[in-house]
Amino acid sequence: MHPVNPYPTSVKDTVMLQSLARGTVSRQAGIMFTIEHEFDATVITLLDEGTAPLQEDITINSFAECVTIEQYDPRTDRVQLITLSLDQLRDLSVALDLPEGVYQLRDATE
Repeated sequence: MHPVNPYPTSVKDTVMLQSLARGTVSRQAGIMFTIEHEFDATVITLLDEGTAPLQEDITINSFAECVTIEQYDPRTDRVQLITLSLDQLRDLSVALDLPEGVYQLRDATE
């Protein structure tokens, strides 16, 4: 099975492009991430290169059926894992540009 990416860019790329467009992040900001295309997923690793205190790296795995987000927790010495369905990822992407409130996404045909 080959990976299927339903989005033209990664979530991080989308957020960065939106932030750059809004002018909330300068092009000179210390932003560092890696993108690797594996057999069954696209793997994005976000490195915290900001000011202290720094957070642990975040790894985003984009599979055909879901997206997982992993981060090492030094307090528990374990990796914390969150799994998002593709619908949840879509909702998150939309929510990043909306003001505070309660929303329900509907198909345009409804």
